[in-house]
Amino acid sequence: MSIQRIAAGPRMAKAVVHGDTVYLAGQVAGEAAGKSVAEQTADILGIIDGLLAEAGTDKSKLLMVNIWLADMSTFAEMNAVWDKWVVAGQTPGRATVEAKLAAPQFTVEIAAIAAK
Repeated sequence: MSIQRIAAGPRMAKAVVHGDTVYLAGQVAGEAAGKSVAEQTADILGIIDGLLAEAGTDKSKLLMVNIWLADMSTFAEMNAVWDKWVVAGQTPGRATVEAKLAAPQFTVEIAAIAAK
């Protein structure tokens, strides 16, 4: 079975497709780095939409999502954006935890697994 790597760099690929499963690496904000949790979440979800499309799938086929927040007190702020984005009736499994992220300008990181 072939493996397709999307946006592969020297350390990691942003997405890997193996068979009918798409694995997204942890995504952090691009344009919204350093901005509010809501803005970072919206930015990341847009990135995820693009990677899923490039892999031949979409958010309606998400299987599992892991979300890391730098501060769990922002859980409701992140969820306000998430709830508008996720497909009703087709929500994935999900875990959300508080963790120190790679750089201080990042307050949200999201990784996902989806079917094709």
